[in-house]
Amino acid sequence: MQKITPCLWFEANADEAVKFYTTVFPDAKVMDTVYYGEAGPMPAGTLLTVTFSIFGQEFMILNGGPYTKFTPAISFIISCENQAEVDEYWDKLSEGGVEDQCGWLSDKFGISWQIVPTILDKMMMDPDPVKVKRVTEAMLKMVKLDISELEKAYRQA
Repeated sequence: MQKITPCLWFEANADEAVKFYTTVFPDAKVMDTVYYGEAGPMPAGTLLTVTFSIFGQEFMILNGGPYTKFTPAISFIISCENQAEVDEYWDKLSEGGVEDQCGWLSDKFGISWQIVPTILDKMMMDPDPVKVKRVTEAMLKMVKLDISELEKAYRQA
């Protein structure tokens, strides 16, 4: 059991969210499901929580009612090894959501994601500030990150 588990508060569609995330992430596993009893604020038998894992990271999804909304102040970063992986997660998670700049998007539930190629970190940590500046400028013009364009900016003479 991990020490810290992110809990995502949904109004009443936690079951739909779990189904969605378990199709986006091929290794996702539902671990525990709890339903409201007679004493809950929602009808007995309504989904209360689902604990599931993605890439070994546990999450809990809660049907908690209409008291709070998601914001981009919290986001989940998906580190991608290649453009195909960037494209796959981008396409799946942005469907019905909102695309933003620099690899950020909010999915159809309002959860914020950053779809980031791992090569970007290496470029951004380069000791040459000119390379870092070029990569940053290229990234700031993008919505979905394009590895070939980032590499082109990085290698520019």
